[in-house]
Amino acid sequence: MTQSISAPASRPPIRLTAQVLTCLMFCLLAAPIIWFGQRDPLAAFGGPMAPMRQLLVGQGLALLAAAGSYVMFRLTARAKSTTDTIASYARLDLRGLNPLWIALAAAIGEETLFRAALQPLLGIWITSLIFVVTHTPAYRFRRLDFATLAQAAGVFGGSVALGLIYQYVGWIAAVLVHLWIDIIGLLIVRAAARAR
Repeated sequence: MTQSISAPASRPPIRLTAQVLTCLMFCLLAAPIIWFGQRDPLAAFGGPMAPMRQLLVGQGLALLAAAGSYVMFRLTARAKSTTDTIASYARLDLRGLNPLWIALAAAIGEETLFRAALQPLLGIWITSLIFVVTHTPAYRFRRLDFATLAQAAGVFGGSVALGLIYQYVGWIAAVLVHLWIDIIGLLIVRAAARAR
């Protein structure tokens, strides 16, 4: 029997359905931006590389990104901002395969909104700043210490990297890389929360 990860008593846990609904909301927000803001709306989901090549390149880049995400966690594991982030993400229902489904919903929703919809209009840098701002509640970027700056820089750098992957490889590759970063992150959160 799998146990639920305990969250602070004052705030209820975040269910998988909430994550899926967030993905749908992001896609619904992206749809008119893509449809009315681009000459060829379907091209937003294509890319310079063919879909099978995007899968291969995306998987290779995803493994590198997941390893980098794990190393970043190890470097800042004892910092207050890291424990705050773990506590924030531990509110998610991380039982069973939920880390996979949550990561998939986040990857599809965020890459559709930020890369396919906003990046062609605003560019990589402004889109990445918006990406960091939208992740502020989860990461709790409130103090200016090394770990907080490292996390914010990591989120910004990750967004820039995803933007470049989207631009030079394609949407499928960006989704794959985002998916693996989130899966590794959620598994780290699950392990850390169970260790408490």
